[in-house]
Amino acid sequence: MHHPNVVKLAHSLLFTGLLAVLVGPVASAGQPVLELQLVTSQLDRPVVITHAGDGSGRLFIAEQDGVIRIVDAGGNLLALPFLDISGQTSCCSERGLLGIAFHPDFQTNGLFFVHYSDNAGDTMISRFSVSAGNPNLADIASEVELLAVSQPYPNHNGGQIAFGPDGYLYIGLGDGGSSGDPQDRAQNLGLLLGKILRIDIDNQDPGLEYAIPPSNPFVGVSGVAEEIWAYGLRNPWRFSFDRQTGDLFIGDVGQNLWEEIDFQPVSSPGGENWGWRCYEGNVVYNSAGCGPVGDYDFPILTYDHGLGCSVSGGYRYRGARFSNLYGLYVYGDYCSGRIWGATHDGGSGWSETELLDVSFFLSTFGENEDGELFVAELSSFPNGAVYLIVDMHVFSDGFDTGDTASWTDTVP
Repeated sequence: MHHPNVVKLAHSLLFTGLLAVLVGPVASAGQPVLELQLVTSQLDRPVVITHAGDGSGRLFIAEQDGVIRIVDAGGNLLALPFLDISGQTSCCSERGLLGIAFHPDFQTNGLFFVHYSDNAGDTMISRFSVSAGNPNLADIASEVELLAVSQPYPNHNGGQIAFGPDGYLYIGLGDGGSSGDPQDRAQNLGLLLGKILRIDIDNQDPGLEYAIPPSNPFVGVSGVAEEIWAYGLRNPWRFSFDRQTGDLFIGDVGQNLWEEIDFQPVSSPGGENWGWRCYEGNVVYNSAGCGPVGDYDFPILTYDHGLGCSVSGGYRYRGARFSNLYGLYVYGDYCSGRIWGATHDGGSGWSETELLDVSFFLSTFGENEDGELFVAELSSFPNGAVYLIVDMHVFSDGFDTGDTASWTDTVP
């Protein structure tokens, strides 16, 4: 049971920085002991958690039906939405408002981008501006439609958009849906479906609302969509960039047997083929029309459907509060609620450890400006919620864990 006054105090501690004083630095390394601390409930199907990078300390939370909410620096969920495009958004299942990305220069230009399903069920990537008189309110009339992608089926819409360390906007699109990619769209370089795209939103090419970066891997190749950065993806629901190294982690949702995490180093020139529908994870799925195994890139991590059914890609932890988490790639599964931490062995291998098993549908992870990690519970209003991921190991290093119960709610 959540107690409003206790939760309000927890919000204040969380967003004013006093939590850092309470937990302090971790002196000794050890296995993280994760718990979740409630940031806010009263949400309706939260699917995105992000920040504006403007020093405001705000969290921006997308609700799937087309509404963006703000949790301010004091931990308060603002009543007035930042943006409400529910009237032009098709929801729900795998459709809806699925992605938000703030321009790297948002603090000065006020521009942000959204990935949503329009009323026809097709994908729309649009740009909006914050209103001139209120930093907590977007100007709905400012929408500029950058890219529209027809969706042949209602599932596998992807959803993630994010700016890379190069300042370009990366867009995740699924294979168009149905089952087994029946038209083999993910391998078709003439189509945008089943791809990660990379576009320049600060410039324009003739006939476009954006420019094609000249370093994209298929620029000048006849019959190929030049926006493509990587391909062979089934449904890249969530991907993220390591804020320290710039490396890209892609959580690609599997078909019947395997979920996968793909890894693209920052040094990559792009053009990776992640194998779908020829491969699901590391296993052959449909070999019709496929090339030799050397034509494909393979995941760093997989798990079978005995452990879950739909991967929610996460983030590599680069925050300052929980040093036992530092450098771990934290990700989870929507169905089972399992949360893992993966580490690189210094060579070519990765290994994972289960860190927590929650009792809700885990829709997404997110970061705040400081690199602290959050996770969302996909539930309808009022039970949709966002939680801060906390390593309780810090309390065992000289702090009384019982003290935390007096000022915050936790989910074991």
